Amino acid sequence: MTINVYSQNSTTAGRFVSRLTRDTMALVLAGGRGSRLENLTDWRAKPAVPFGGKFRIIDFPLSNCLNSGIRRVGVLTQYKAHSLIRHIQRGWGMIGGDFGPFIELLPAQQRTDENSWYKGTADAVYQNIDIIRSLGPKHVIVLAGDHVYKMDYGPMLAYHVAQQSDLTVGCIEVPVADAHAFGVMSMAADGRIDAFEEKPEHPPELEDKPGISLASMGIYIFDVEFLVKQLIEDHDDPDSSHDFGKDIIPKVIQSKSVFGYSFLDKQSGEQSYWKDVGTVDSFWQANLELTSVLPDLNLYDKDWPIWTHQEQVPPAKFVFNTHEKRGVALDSMVSGGCIISGAEVRESCLFSNVSVDEFSLVHRSVLLPEVVVRDHCEIHNAIIDKGCVIPAGTKIGIDIESDKEKYHVTPNGVTLVTPDMLGQKLHSIS
Repeated sequence: MTINVYSQNSTTAGRFVSRLTRDTMALVLAGGRGSRLENLTDWRAKPAVPFGGKFRIIDFPLSNCLNSGIRRVGVLTQYKAHSLIRHIQRGWGMIGGDFGPFIELLPAQQRTDENSWYKGTADAVYQNIDIIRSLGPKHVIVLAGDHVYKMDYGPMLAYHVAQQSDLTVGCIEVPVADAHAFGVMSMAADGRIDAFEEKPEHPPELEDKPGISLASMGIYIFDVEFLVKQLIEDHDDPDSSHDFGKDIIPKVIQSKSVFGYSFLDKQSGEQSYWKDVGTVDSFWQANLELTSVLPDLNLYDKDWPIWTHQEQVPPAKFVFNTHEKRGVALDSMVSGGCIISGAEVRESCLFSNVSVDEFSLVHRSVLLPEVVVRDHCEIHNAIIDKGCVIPAGTKIGIDIESDKEKYHVTPNGVTLVTPDMLGQKLHSIS
């Protein structure tokens, strides 16, 4: 029997979705480096990268789970996970308790093989099958921990059940020029996925939308017994790379019930905001977009808050107001603990505890926490990593060829500066 939740009254449908979310466990895949972010992930996993002035990327899928009513969440970590683990312990430790809601860290710990860490996305979940079984959920939602978006997972769960699907894949439209970085699918009129290829060299376009491909969001909903069966079969396959996109999804679409779920705004029917901030350019752009008057991602939405750990810091302060020097910020986001001292900040995003000293200019730049910009500096089109101290008189983003000799400069001309590039050794393995 197909359950059509959309024909029920709102109260009944709401209770139905609420039951689904209570019976669902989320697994957030947060073990990847994100190498396309270059030096931003030298010392942290991609999900731990700061975003939006006070958050980290991991906060978005975790907040989506909490706001959707999914309160049993495992976070699977591996690559350089210290800052990620510390952030979750500090910011998400309030969700927990015996027999109740929890957000639990599941680091790679060689549970099934003493010589093996997580080998792929599917293997990461396989190595935690015993935990899934012990909790007894009816559904498992697998989430990427490195995308920025706000999404209620309840309607997708309802769609999964209504379609009697074994596997449902969240999907979004992307320009074909960008589609090679994603899993790309084609979908029949009834929503069934009939083809899927992970990171294709030549992505197929939608027939009715030339130049557009249908890409996976890295969101998968499984019935739990179906998931366990597929993971065991995949583990026993010596030719598998043990990845959902490369192995499991292409295998099951021919013989099982696999549907796509388009991520659309429920009021307008238009595509909702979703970003893979997987490159330095896209990370810079996504942060600066937040400084616009009406950004596509609303961080001020009280109905769908993004939760995070935020240390107790004083308010941002702007000092000096004379003809010679004036502390101002225009078309910018400035977080707590910042001090703009006789300097000018324009079209920029400043994270917590940033200071910009006298006669300096910061323009179209992203300054991560605890950056210090000394006096008489000029910074354009840049990302300054956490803890950098920019020496007095430094010019960044003016002479690109000179910047390339000292920093990382992207194809679009964004300059990334890290403490190591400045000779400031904040990290040491000795």
